[in-house]
Amino acid sequence: MTDLIVREYGIGAEALIALHGGPAAAGDVAPLARELGRQWHVLEPFQRGSGGSPLTVATHVQDLNDLLEERCGGRRPVLVGHSWGAMLALAYAAEHPTASAGLVLIGCGSFSAAARAEFEARLEARLSPRDVACLSELERTESDADRRLAAVGRLMTRVFGHDIEAAGEETGAVDAAAHEQTWADMMRLQDTGTYPAAFAAISVPVLMLHGKQDPHPGRLTSRDLRAYIPQLEYQELPGCGHSPWLERQARRAFFDMMRAWIEERFRPPAQGAG
Repeated sequence: MTDLIVREYGIGAEALIALHGGPAAAGDVAPLARELGRQWHVLEPFQRGSGGSPLTVATHVQDLNDLLEERCGGRRPVLVGHSWGAMLALAYAAEHPTASAGLVLIGCGSFSAAARAEFEARLEARLSPRDVACLSELERTESDADRRLAAVGRLMTRVFGHDIEAAGEETGAVDAAAHEQTWADMMRLQDTGTYPAAFAAISVPVLMLHGKQDPHPGRLTSRDLRAYIPQLEYQELPGCGHSPWLERQARRAFFDMMRAWIEERFRPPAQGAG
């Protein structure tokens, strides 16, 4: 039995699993999950925190598989992942190619050195002198790693955004060690070439939704992924940053695109004539 905290929304016949970013930004997709819960049965797990052995991508994949087996009742859910959560959805589907009905990747993280370098350049250009001063002050004055990461996360939500509404405080406790351990393992897997090569096993439909103003380089990442996932569909949202459900200009188009695509994944096959 998985011991994760799991928020639950809706009572629809079909299931979605909303995967938060970070790593360790538990609760940050609550507004997204709640909106999707108007139509489907949505599970929002808080990914495992630190303690005991260092966290790995494989640990999170196993936790997600346990959740599917325990809570989806044999249904194949669509996995909706944001940022790091999109990367986790890909890792899960590579290990369990037939367990989901499809993947929605929102603001997906990068899988190549070129994409990471492009992200870093875009982020540096986006940071104002005041942002840089705030980050420096946090590093100098906040000795608690969890509180420091939480503060950096709040600042980056604004920096990564384009025209965002204020994000509600629905997050769980921030776990800096979980963030560092999980991200270190993801970087190890990329450095050894495991990812994105393992994604060639993914056979389910994949939709990548990405804000045009997101500092994460969506088009470059989509090209990196399509080399292994040729069925990946890329849709770019103008007037949109990293968290489309918070974006005033793009929110409606974002949900319209995603709902239409998910409905198609759950539509029964057409009956043959005769």
